[in-house]
Amino acid sequence: MAARKQAGGAPQGDVPKDKYRIPSDARARTRQLGRTGVRVSIVGLGGYHLGLPRDEQESIRIVRRALDHGMNFLDNCWDYNGGKSEERMGKALRDGYREKAFLMTKLDGRTAQSAREQLDQSLKRLQTEMIDLVQIHEVIRDDDPERCFAPGGTVEALVEARKAGKLRFIGFTGHKNPRIHRHMLETARKSSFQFDTVQMPINVLDAHYRSFEKEVLPLAQQEGTAVLGMKPLAAGLILESGAASAVECLRYAMSVPGVSVTITGCESEGVFEQALWLATTFKPMTDDEKAKLLRRTATYSQGGKWEKFKTTQMFDGTEQHRQWLTSATL
Repeated sequence: MAARKQAGGAPQGDVPKDKYRIPSDARARTRQLGRTGVRVSIVGLGGYHLGLPRDEQESIRIVRRALDHGMNFLDNCWDYNGGKSEERMGKALRDGYREKAFLMTKLDGRTAQSAREQLDQSLKRLQTEMIDLVQIHEVIRDDDPERCFAPGGTVEALVEARKAGKLRFIGFTGHKNPRIHRHMLETARKSSFQFDTVQMPINVLDAHYRSFEKEVLPLAQQEGTAVLGMKPLAAGLILESGAASAVECLRYAMSVPGVSVTITGCESEGVFEQALWLATTFKPMTDDEKAKLLRRTATYSQGGKWEKFKTTQMFDGTEQHRQWLTSATL
Protein backbone atom coordinates (compact mmCIF):
# COMPACT_ATOMS: atom_id res chain seq x y z
CA MET A 1 0.00 0.00 0.00
CA ALA A 2 2.95 2.35 0.37
CA ALA A 3 3.26 2.68 -3.40
CA ARG A 4 -0.45 3.36 -3.74
CA LYS A 5 -0.25 6.06 -1.09
CA GLN A 6 2.52 7.69 -3.08
CA ALA A 7 0.34 7.44 -6.17
CA GLY A 8 -2.33 9.48 -4.45
CA GLY A 9 -0.05 12.48 -4.22
CA ALA A 10 1.89 14.42 -1.64
CA PRO A 11 -0.11 16.35 0.99
CA GLN A 12 -0.15 20.13 0.80
CA GLY A 13 1.14 20.49 4.32
CA ASP A 14 -0.54 21.97 7.35
CA VAL A 15 -2.99 24.73 6.48
CA PRO A 16 -4.56 26.26 9.63
CA LYS A 17 -8.28 25.48 9.71
CA ASP A 18 -9.23 29.10 10.41
CA LYS A 19 -6.93 30.73 7.82
CA TYR A 20 -9.65 30.85 5.17
CA ARG A 21 -13.08 32.01 6.31
CA ILE A 22 -16.26 32.19 4.25
CA PRO A 23 -19.70 33.59 5.12
CA SER A 24 -22.21 31.02 6.35
CA ASP A 25 -24.33 31.54 3.24
CA ALA A 26 -21.45 31.36 0.74
CA ARG A 27 -21.97 28.99 -2.20
CA ALA A 28 -19.47 27.45 -4.58
CA ARG A 29 -19.54 28.81 -8.12
CA THR A 30 -20.84 26.38 -10.73
CA ARG A 31 -20.31 25.58 -14.41
CA GLN A 32 -22.05 23.51 -17.03
CA LEU A 33 -20.79 19.93 -17.28
CA GLY A 34 -20.40 19.63 -21.03
CA ARG A 35 -23.58 18.60 -22.80
CA THR A 36 -25.02 16.75 -19.79
CA GLY A 37 -27.33 19.59 -18.78
CA VAL A 38 -25.96 19.38 -15.22
CA ARG A 39 -24.26 22.21 -13.34
CA VAL A 40 -21.45 21.27 -10.99
CA SER A 41 -19.15 23.15 -8.63
CA ILE A 42 -16.00 24.60 -10.16
CA VAL A 43 -13.94 22.78 -7.52
CA GLY A 44 -14.36 19.05 -6.98
CA LEU A 45 -13.45 17.20 -3.80
CA GLY A 46 -10.82 14.55 -4.49
CA GLY A 47 -11.67 11.14 -3.05
CA TYR A 48 -8.22 9.67 -2.51
CA HIS A 49 -7.24 12.10 0.23
CA LEU A 50 -10.46 11.43 2.17
CA GLY A 51 -8.96 8.07 3.11
CA LEU A 52 -5.86 9.66 4.69
CA PRO A 53 -7.05 11.29 7.97
CA ARG A 54 -6.77 8.95 10.93
CA ASP A 55 -10.13 10.18 12.14
CA GLU A 56 -12.91 9.01 9.82
CA GLN A 57 -15.15 11.73 11.22
CA GLU A 58 -12.85 14.41 9.81
CA SER A 59 -13.39 13.00 6.32
CA ILE A 60 -17.15 12.95 6.88
CA ARG A 61 -17.12 16.55 8.11
CA ILE A 62 -15.18 17.64 5.01
CA VAL A 63 -17.67 16.01 2.61
CA ARG A 64 -20.72 17.40 4.40
CA ARG A 65 -19.34 20.92 4.73
CA ALA A 66 -18.54 20.86 1.01
CA LEU A 67 -22.09 19.85 0.15
CA ASP A 68 -23.60 22.36 2.57
CA HIS A 69 -21.84 25.11 0.60
CA GLY A 70 -22.68 23.81 -2.87
CA MET A 71 -19.32 22.19 -3.56
CA ASN A 72 -21.16 19.23 -5.00
CA PHE A 73 -18.70 17.43 -7.31
CA LEU A 74 -17.35 14.41 -5.44
CA ASP A 75 -14.51 12.35 -6.92
CA ASN A 76 -13.61 8.80 -5.93
CA CYS A 77 -12.29 5.48 -7.23
CA TRP A 78 -12.93 1.80 -6.62
CA ASP A 79 -9.32 1.19 -5.54
CA TYR A 80 -8.58 4.29 -3.41
CA ASN A 81 -7.14 3.27 -0.05
CA GLY A 82 -8.36 -0.28 -0.47
CA GLY A 83 -11.97 0.90 -0.70
CA LYS A 84 -11.78 3.08 2.42
CA SER A 85 -12.27 6.32 0.49
CA GLU A 86 -15.58 5.12 -0.97
CA GLU A 87 -16.70 3.72 2.37
CA ARG A 88 -16.08 7.04 4.12
CA MET A 89 -17.84 8.97 1.38
CA GLY A 90 -20.79 6.59 1.59
CA LYS A 91 -21.14 7.28 5.31
CA ALA A 92 -20.93 11.04 4.67
CA LEU A 93 -23.74 10.80 2.11
CA ARG A 94 -26.24 9.45 4.63
CA ASP A 95 -28.93 11.62 6.25
CA GLY A 96 -30.03 13.33 3.03
CA TYR A 97 -26.58 14.36 1.77
CA ARG A 98 -26.70 12.07 -1.27
CA GLU A 99 -29.32 14.34 -2.86
CA LYS A 100 -26.91 17.30 -2.68
CA ALA A 101 -24.05 15.54 -4.45
CA PHE A 102 -22.92 14.92 -7.99
CA LEU A 103 -21.17 11.64 -7.29
CA MET A 104 -18.36 10.27 -9.44
CA THR A 105 -16.21 7.18 -9.09
CA LYS A 106 -13.75 5.34 -11.31
CA LEU A 107 -13.22 1.69 -12.23
CA ASP A 108 -10.04 -0.14 -13.19
CA GLY A 109 -11.55 -3.15 -14.97
CA ARG A 110 -10.74 -3.66 -18.65
CA THR A 111 -13.16 -6.57 -19.01
CA ALA A 112 -16.91 -6.29 -18.80
CA GLN A 113 -17.02 -8.81 -15.96
CA SER A 114 -14.42 -7.07 -13.79
CA ALA A 115 -16.05 -3.68 -14.46
CA ARG A 116 -19.48 -5.02 -13.44
CA GLU A 117 -18.10 -6.47 -10.23
CA GLN A 118 -16.12 -3.34 -9.36
CA LEU A 119 -19.16 -1.15 -10.03
CA ASP A 120 -21.34 -3.25 -7.74
CA GLN A 121 -18.73 -2.96 -4.98
CA SER A 122 -18.57 0.82 -5.44
CA LEU A 123 -22.35 1.12 -5.29
CA LYS A 124 -22.36 -0.82 -2.03
CA ARG A 125 -19.54 1.20 -0.44
CA LEU A 126 -21.03 4.52 -1.55
CA GLN A 127 -24.42 3.41 -0.21
CA THR A 128 -26.31 4.48 -3.32
CA GLU A 129 -28.34 2.82 -6.06
CA MET A 130 -27.00 5.12 -8.76
CA ILE A 131 -23.70 6.93 -9.37
CA ASP A 132 -23.90 10.12 -11.41
CA LEU A 133 -20.65 9.58 -13.32
CA VAL A 134 -18.50 6.48 -13.70
CA GLN A 135 -15.14 6.85 -15.43
CA ILE A 136 -12.66 4.32 -16.79
CA HIS A 137 -9.61 4.86 -14.60
CA GLU A 138 -6.00 5.25 -15.72
CA VAL A 139 -6.19 5.05 -19.50
CA ILE A 140 -2.40 5.17 -19.60
CA ARG A 141 -1.37 2.36 -21.97
CA ASP A 142 -1.40 2.50 -25.77
CA ASP A 143 -3.74 -0.50 -25.99
CA ASP A 144 -6.20 0.65 -23.31
CA PRO A 145 -8.65 2.14 -25.84
CA GLU A 146 -8.87 -1.09 -27.83
CA ARG A 147 -9.29 -3.15 -24.66
CA CYS A 148 -12.04 -0.89 -23.36
CA PHE A 149 -14.03 -0.94 -26.63
CA ALA A 150 -13.49 -4.62 -27.50
CA PRO A 151 -16.44 -7.02 -27.25
CA GLY A 152 -16.60 -8.02 -23.60
CA GLY A 153 -14.71 -4.86 -22.61
CA THR A 154 -15.32 -2.08 -20.09
CA VAL A 155 -17.53 0.09 -22.26
CA GLU A 156 -19.94 -2.79 -22.82
CA ALA A 157 -20.46 -3.11 -19.06
CA LEU A 158 -20.85 0.64 -18.50
CA VAL A 159 -23.44 1.03 -21.26
CA GLU A 160 -25.30 -1.94 -19.79
CA ALA A 161 -25.16 -0.36 -16.31
CA ARG A 162 -26.43 2.96 -17.66
CA LYS A 163 -29.43 1.22 -19.20
CA ALA A 164 -30.06 -0.49 -15.84
CA GLY A 165 -30.02 2.86 -14.00
CA LYS A 166 -26.84 2.20 -12.05
CA LEU A 167 -25.11 5.25 -13.53
CA ARG A 168 -25.98 8.36 -15.52
CA PHE A 169 -22.85 9.41 -17.39
CA ILE A 170 -19.66 7.74 -18.66
CA GLY A 171 -16.13 9.15 -18.90
CA PHE A 172 -12.46 8.22 -18.71
CA THR A 173 -9.33 9.46 -17.00
CA GLY A 174 -5.58 9.30 -17.48
CA HIS A 175 -2.40 11.17 -16.63
CA LYS A 176 0.31 9.68 -18.82
CA ASN A 177 0.35 11.15 -22.33
CA PRO A 178 -2.04 13.34 -24.38
CA ARG A 179 -1.51 10.97 -27.30
CA ILE A 180 -3.32 8.19 -25.42
CA HIS A 181 -6.23 10.49 -24.54
CA ARG A 182 -6.60 11.47 -28.18
CA HIS A 183 -6.50 7.80 -29.18
CA MET A 184 -9.25 7.02 -26.67
CA LEU A 185 -11.48 9.79 -28.06
CA GLU A 186 -10.78 8.67 -31.63
CA THR A 187 -11.51 5.02 -30.78
CA ALA A 188 -14.80 6.09 -29.22
CA ARG A 189 -15.72 8.02 -32.35
CA LYS A 190 -14.99 5.00 -34.55
CA SER A 191 -17.24 2.95 -32.26
CA SER A 192 -20.05 5.53 -32.55
CA PHE A 193 -19.69 6.29 -28.85
CA GLN A 194 -19.31 9.67 -27.17
CA PHE A 195 -17.88 10.14 -23.70
CA ASP A 196 -19.67 12.57 -21.40
CA THR A 197 -16.46 13.52 -19.57
CA VAL A 198 -12.70 13.22 -19.79
CA GLN A 199 -10.36 13.80 -16.85
CA MET A 200 -6.76 14.98 -17.31
CA PRO A 201 -3.92 16.88 -15.61
CA ILE A 202 -4.35 20.65 -15.88
CA ASN A 203 -1.67 22.68 -14.10
CA VAL A 204 1.01 25.33 -14.59
CA LEU A 205 3.62 22.72 -15.58
CA ASP A 206 1.38 20.74 -17.93
CA ALA A 207 1.08 23.88 -20.02
CA HIS A 208 4.77 23.41 -20.98
CA TYR A 209 5.29 19.63 -21.21
CA ARG A 210 3.19 16.89 -22.89
CA SER A 211 0.33 19.33 -22.50
CA PHE A 212 -3.15 17.92 -22.04
CA GLU A 213 -4.41 21.50 -21.92
CA LYS A 214 -3.08 22.18 -25.43
CA GLU A 215 -3.47 18.77 -27.08
CA VAL A 216 -6.63 17.22 -25.58
CA LEU A 217 -8.83 19.97 -24.18
CA PRO A 218 -9.62 21.53 -27.61
CA LEU A 219 -10.57 18.11 -29.03
CA ALA A 220 -12.87 17.42 -26.08
CA GLN A 221 -14.51 20.81 -26.51
CA GLN A 222 -15.19 20.09 -30.19
CA GLU A 223 -17.05 16.94 -29.18
CA GLY A 224 -18.97 18.50 -26.30
CA THR A 225 -17.17 16.28 -23.80
CA ALA A 226 -16.78 17.95 -20.40
CA VAL A 227 -13.20 18.40 -19.19
CA LEU A 228 -12.37 17.57 -15.58
CA GLY A 229 -9.03 18.99 -14.49
CA MET A 230 -6.97 17.03 -11.98
CA LYS A 231 -3.55 17.27 -10.36
CA PRO A 232 -3.65 21.09 -10.20
CA LEU A 233 -0.68 20.88 -7.81
CA ALA A 234 0.89 17.97 -9.75
CA ALA A 235 0.03 15.72 -6.79
CA GLY A 236 1.71 18.20 -4.44
CA LEU A 237 5.02 18.14 -6.31
CA ILE A 238 4.71 21.72 -7.57
CA LEU A 239 4.71 22.86 -3.94
CA GLU A 240 7.74 20.68 -3.28
CA SER A 241 9.51 22.27 -6.25
CA GLY A 242 8.82 25.80 -5.04
CA ALA A 243 7.52 26.80 -8.48
CA ALA A 244 4.20 28.21 -7.24
CA SER A 245 1.91 28.35 -4.22
CA ALA A 246 -1.17 26.18 -3.74
CA VAL A 247 -3.52 29.11 -4.33
CA GLU A 248 -1.67 30.12 -7.51
CA CYS A 249 -1.83 26.53 -8.78
CA LEU A 250 -5.53 26.17 -8.10
CA ARG A 251 -6.43 29.57 -9.52
CA TYR A 252 -4.51 28.83 -12.70
CA ALA A 253 -6.20 25.45 -13.21
CA MET A 254 -9.62 26.94 -12.47
CA SER A 255 -8.98 29.73 -14.97
CA VAL A 256 -8.25 27.50 -17.97
CA PRO A 257 -11.10 28.03 -20.46
CA GLY A 258 -13.11 24.89 -21.10
CA VAL A 259 -12.48 23.18 -17.74
CA SER A 260 -15.75 22.37 -15.97
CA VAL A 261 -14.30 21.17 -12.66
CA THR A 262 -10.90 21.32 -10.97
CA ILE A 263 -10.52 18.31 -8.68
CA THR A 264 -8.24 18.73 -5.70
CA GLY A 265 -7.37 16.46 -2.78
CA CYS A 266 -8.02 17.70 0.75
CA GLU A 267 -6.32 15.58 3.40
CA SER A 268 -7.26 17.90 6.27
CA GLU A 269 -9.96 20.39 7.17
CA GLY A 270 -7.49 23.26 6.80
CA VAL A 271 -6.60 22.28 3.23
CA PHE A 272 -10.29 21.80 2.48
CA GLU A 273 -11.22 25.28 3.77
CA GLN A 274 -8.66 26.75 1.39
CA ALA A 275 -10.30 24.92 -1.54
CA LEU A 276 -13.79 25.93 -0.41
CA TRP A 277 -12.70 29.56 -0.11
CA LEU A 278 -11.46 29.46 -3.69
CA ALA A 279 -14.65 27.76 -4.88
CA THR A 280 -16.80 30.51 -3.35
CA THR A 281 -14.66 33.60 -4.05
CA PHE A 282 -13.06 32.63 -7.37
CA LYS A 283 -11.98 35.32 -9.80
CA PRO A 284 -10.31 34.09 -13.01
CA MET A 285 -6.67 34.97 -13.53
CA THR A 286 -6.14 37.73 -16.04
CA ASP A 287 -4.16 36.98 -19.18
CA ASP A 288 -1.28 38.96 -17.72
CA GLU A 289 -1.34 37.00 -14.45
CA LYS A 290 -1.34 33.69 -16.33
CA ALA A 291 1.49 34.79 -18.62
CA LYS A 292 3.68 35.86 -15.70
CA LEU A 293 3.02 32.61 -13.82
CA LEU A 294 3.78 30.48 -16.88
CA ARG A 295 7.03 32.35 -17.50
CA ARG A 296 8.03 31.81 -13.88
CA THR A 297 7.26 28.09 -13.91
CA ALA A 298 8.63 27.21 -17.37
CA THR A 299 12.04 26.03 -16.16
CA TYR A 300 10.43 23.68 -13.62
CA SER A 301 8.57 21.82 -16.37
CA GLN A 302 11.62 20.61 -18.27
CA GLY A 303 11.60 16.86 -18.82
CA GLY A 304 8.52 16.41 -16.66
CA LYS A 305 10.70 16.40 -13.52
CA TRP A 306 7.83 17.56 -11.29
CA GLU A 307 5.05 15.79 -13.19
CA LYS A 308 6.20 12.31 -12.31
CA PHE A 309 2.80 10.82 -13.19
CA LYS A 310 3.76 11.49 -16.83
CA THR A 311 7.35 10.25 -16.70
CA THR A 312 7.42 7.38 -14.16
CA GLN A 313 5.16 4.55 -12.99
CA MET A 314 5.11 5.66 -9.36
CA PHE A 315 1.58 7.06 -9.81
CA ASP A 316 0.26 4.18 -11.92
CA GLY A 317 -1.87 2.14 -9.55
CA THR A 318 -2.98 -0.23 -12.29
CA GLU A 319 0.63 -0.93 -13.25
CA GLN A 320 1.61 -1.65 -9.66
CA HIS A 321 -1.50 -3.84 -9.35
CA ARG A 322 -2.19 -5.16 -12.83
CA GLN A 323 -4.69 -7.66 -11.45
CA TRP A 324 -7.12 -4.75 -10.97
CA LEU A 325 -7.53 -4.62 -14.74
CA THR A 326 -9.27 -8.00 -14.79
CA SER A 327 -10.30 -8.66 -11.18
CA ALA A 328 -12.56 -7.15 -8.52
CA THR A 329 -10.25 -8.15 -5.68
CA LEU A 330 -8.20 -5.43 -4.00
